[in-house]
Amino acid sequence: MSLSLRRYREFLVTYFVPLWPRVALLAALLGSSIGLGLLAPQLIRQFIDTAQAGAAVATLTITVLLFPAVGSGHHIAATAASYMSADIGWRATNQLRSDLALHCLQLDMRFHNDHTPGELIERIDGDVGQLANFFSQFVVDLLGSALFLLGVLALVWREDWRAGLAFTLFAALSLVVLRQLFTLGVGPQQRTRQAQADVVSFLEERLSGTEDIRSSGATPYVLRGLSQTLRVAMQRGRLSQIIARLGQRTSWMLFAFGNAMALGVGAYLFSADVITLGTVYLFVHYLNNVWEPLNNTAGQLEDLQQATASLRRIDELLKLKSSTRDGLASLPPGPLPVAFQGVSFGYRAAAPVLHDISFQLAPGAVLGLLGRTGSGKTTLTRLLFRLFDPTAGTIRLGDTDLRDTRLVEVRQRIGLVTQEVQLFHATVRDNLTFFDPSIPDDRIVAVLDEVGLMRWYRSLPAGLATDLASGGSRLSAGEAQLLAFARVFLRDPGLVILDEASSRLDPATERLLERAVDRLLQGRTAIVIAHRLATVERADEIALLEAGHIVEQGARIALARDPTSRFSQLRRIGLAEVLV
Repeated sequence: MSLSLRRYREFLVTYFVPLWPRVALLAALLGSSIGLGLLAPQLIRQFIDTAQAGAAVATLTITVLLFPAVGSGHHIAATAASYMSADIGWRATNQLRSDLALHCLQLDMRFHNDHTPGELIERIDGDVGQLANFFSQFVVDLLGSALFLLGVLALVWREDWRAGLAFTLFAALSLVVLRQLFTLGVGPQQRTRQAQADVVSFLEERLSGTEDIRSSGATPYVLRGLSQTLRVAMQRGRLSQIIARLGQRTSWMLFAFGNAMALGVGAYLFSADVITLGTVYLFVHYLNNVWEPLNNTAGQLEDLQQATASLRRIDELLKLKSSTRDGLASLPPGPLPVAFQGVSFGYRAAAPVLHDISFQLAPGAVLGLLGRTGSGKTTLTRLLFRLFDPTAGTIRLGDTDLRDTRLVEVRQRIGLVTQEVQLFHATVRDNLTFFDPSIPDDRIVAVLDEVGLMRWYRSLPAGLATDLASGGSRLSAGEAQLLAFARVFLRDPGLVILDEASSRLDPATERLLERAVDRLLQGRTAIVIAHRLATVERADEIALLEAGHIVEQGARIALARDPTSRFSQLRRIGLAEVLV
């Protein structure tokens, strides 16, 4: 519980202090609402006592006119406070969403391999949304109720210490009971949130593979899995709801007990001629007003449990740190030299993928990287981007240890084209520039012309402002691949990596791209991963990977002329037929 309170305090300081003008206005509205709520019963007490004493009609009329004015002011202030509370809660948690999304994007790929996108969506949107719902009502329904309760107790103590003691004991007993129920419900709520994340993760993964699932006849299996996942979520959610409903029913029992207490104390003090009849009414009315905040607390018990569980899950996520540490060194301009020195790596410690990889690539040189599927070619390029760090050895880029280089520069100075092209639900311009508004439109159009996409560009209804769906429905597979090449042209990197980049192109489109690729590689260092022979014919150096080892490397021309080299044998047999 102490950890939860500390995290709540840190959350309030981090995300609410920047909103202090709104928080100050909320405090003023809340104070006005509480003050007017405490004043209204006093007016009724005054009316009863003055009427019983035979006061003039004019005096009673003033009280009658004041009461609706005070009541209306109380409800107006309470409504405005609720609006401001919701506004502050959503502003704060939207900032938390942004911080969480950035935090996840900065975590290394090991984390993303262990957590599905559906789970992360539930963390960032579901858990934070639960906090938004809670904090939008927290101040009014919980903090406001607590302040109102303290005001009621202070006024009752002022009337008579015995009544004050009875009210205080009743409130303390109620809060102890409700707190025990709250503590009991936190664990089930946390497990419920995890079960809901599992449901979202299951749906995200299966829906993204709808085509494969249907074509393989796996629909019944998926539905059985969904049924099992939903059953777990239902069982955990049911337990959480039972505990929350128990809190609500408990508040009703406390209310019945409290009414009996207020009537009993009032009757005793009135019979002893200590208080007036109006004060007896005041006790009963204040008891009802005390029960309301207590009932609100019980009504918000489920939200409080969910918010605490969500905050713990968010806290767990924020505590995760990336194993990839940013460096301080900058990269030189122009083509970048690359050097691997005894590099070994495995996604799991017990299963290494690369073994003692060493090679040097001079600035402006092109390396053709060959090997069967699973030999470690793509893993090697991931190390260059520092998506992972090697478990042994050193990678140097631009004569600087890659670990010492600023991550933002590494990813700006390396251009990558892979077999799969990721398209965003955004405009053509944003898809080409990765949301960089500084790149002029005429340069974008010139690059599209250079890679052979002008016919496609002219067919767009709104030009660069045309929206693309994330699935790329406006592009064929070949056009999407050409668009990926256009992205690299626009970035003008010092190192280009082509990872089976032409594998999705038909022969005619591939021929269209050849001249553009030659211009792209001119004056740049490049690593070309390929299955087809024609793709590596432009390479200066060749490295052949097998089971994570470099089994052959050297100048392409020298290896091609050496009849005993593996590369020469691959050329004779046919590269595509062998490297699969």
